[in-house]
Formats: sequence, C-alpha cells, structure tokens
Amino acid sequence: MAYATQQDIIDRYSLDELLILTDRDQDDQPDTAVVDRALADATAEIDTYLAARYQVPLSSVPDVLLRLCVDIAIYRLSTDRAGGTEERRTRYEDATAMLRLIAKGEVSLGLPTPPKSSNGAVLVVGSERKFKRGSFRP
Repeated sequence: MAYATQQDIIDRYSLDELLILTDRDQDDQPDTAVVDRALADATAEIDTYLAARYQVPLSSVPDVLLRLCVDIAIYRLSTDRAGGTEERRTRYEDATAMLRLIAKGEVSLGLPTPPKSSNGAVLVVGSERKFKRGSFRP
C-alpha cells in the first residue's frame, strides 16, 4: 500500500499538474496506472530509508510521510515527461534529506521503534537452573 494516493497529489499540486504529468492518452483524465506506479515507487524508496529504524511497511502513515511520498512521486513523474523543474528537484532533495535524518534517528516519526541489539544477538532470560551438571550421577 502506498503512503499517498492520487487524491493527495491533487490536493497538494492540483488536477491540472497531475494531468500534465500523467495524461498519456489525452483523455483529460490522469492515467491511474502511471500515478499508482509512481506512488508505489516513492513508497518503496521511502521504505529503504525507514527500514533502518522501523518495521516496514508502516501500518499508519504520519502526515510527513504523505508529503514526502507525494513530492518524490511528482519528481519521478516529472523526469519521465521532461517536466522537471528546479522546485521539484529541490523538493525531492529535501525529501531524501529528511528521510536520511529519520533513518539516523535524528528526526522521529513519533512511531514506536522495535528494539534492536547492537550485534544482532538474541538474549534469552529465564529462571535459575533447577539441576546442575553432575547432579544426576549415582
């Protein structure tokens, strides 16, 4: 599931902008397959950063990730259609910079992070031994 929807793109950029980037068959409707692919790609890119700190995919989407997903998807769509602008590139770079900070733990999404051990070892704690070595010898 993508972290944003086609409607989120429309809400942030406008239907006209989305049509310019995705109306491949010139029917005055966004090509939903193109939009869905861009949103899925953006979500996958976001997950590569988030996986350093969180279990992905996330079950709930913080607002900041919705914005980042839209900005990344618009940037990717823009490069496909030669509609890339300096502003879109800057938004994309800002989004990836924010994701790097989240991955490092310098910025929090406000979600619980699973505990991680430093060396990958699992620690098992149990009750004290009831029997000791040699206690069954005749």
